[in-house]
Amino acid sequence: MHATANNVFFDTNVLLYLLSADDEKADRAESLLASGGMISVQVLNEFASVASRKLGLSYLEIRDVLEPIRTICAIEPLGLETHDSGLRIAERYGFSIYDSLIVAAALIAGCGTLYSEDLQDGQTIDGRLVVRNPFAMR
Repeated sequence: MHATANNVFFDTNVLLYLLSADDEKADRAESLLASGGMISVQVLNEFASVASRKLGLSYLEIRDVLEPIRTICAIEPLGLETHDSGLRIAERYGFSIYDSLIVAAALIAGCGTLYSEDLQDGQTIDGRLVVRNPFAMR
């Protein structure tokens, strides 16, 4: 089954490859994002934090990178439902709370695919969300 743009969710680590010197991964991330998908407010926050702290981008540069992402992707808000679901997922699957909040947002948004480099490629969560590492060799 191929993921379609309206049912894919992007983890922060995939978006950060847009800024990578690894051209192959940057191109793959750009190609996936060009079709659209979903992200959460948490993804935006984590992206800004890493881009500022680890990559040394100014907030103006960060806004410039995020603007087209925010246009292409639908954004799932963070709320109490995401928090409660994230806690349940962390407890059940042993993920970090931050990874669990990403998973929770993807599930709440009704996505069937989560593109992430941090979780196990091919793992199915709650019987309806499949983790895919977009950089894994297939």
